[in-house]
Amino acid sequence: MASESASKVCAVVLAAGESRRLGRPKQLLKLDGTELVAHVVERALASSIDGVVVVTGAHRDAVESAIEDLIVTVVFNPDFAEGQGTSLVAGIRGLPDDVGAVIVLLGDMPGISTDVISRLADLWREKRPVAAIARYRSGRGHPVLFDRELLSELQHMTGDKGARKLLKRLGDRVVEEHADADSLPQDVDTEEDWERLQRNWQR
Repeated sequence: MASESASKVCAVVLAAGESRRLGRPKQLLKLDGTELVAHVVERALASSIDGVVVVTGAHRDAVESAIEDLIVTVVFNPDFAEGQGTSLVAGIRGLPDDVGAVIVLLGDMPGISTDVISRLADLWREKRPVAAIARYRSGRGHPVLFDRELLSELQHMTGDKGARKLLKRLGDRVVEEHADADSLPQDVDTEEDWERLQRNWQR
């Protein structure tokens, strides 16, 4: 349980990936003239959280350029090629000392809702769950919140699925926050994902 002095809720935006499946940096694809990572950061900054850490890795200079006008802390992950888990570790290490909870966001998920981010943050401030996750009508999805007491464990995660295993192990201690949406926000792994995202965005 976080102490009263550790009261901040911060977001960690994971934007360090190589985009191997897509073949070009997905966090830098543009919707309405704005890079996907900037859309995510802007929505986080517009929420009720207290700060944003962006983790860069592959395409470091271009990603940092895309968010240079936004008030964030940028952390470079030199081990980005080893998987998303290393970026989560880097992001957690970049958090302020008085953070009470962290919300994990993906840098290629521009449709993430500011309202959902705020709901998770406000849920933690009110009830202090050890973890919380957004629940859409079609199932659980991003974002995910972790209480400070889990940060040490998260810093020792490896691979891309460590956080998922942790959520599974926590079982019913993971609180669901219902989102007013039918489906999970889209991320981009393939050209088909990108085309679908563009179509849905235009609607």
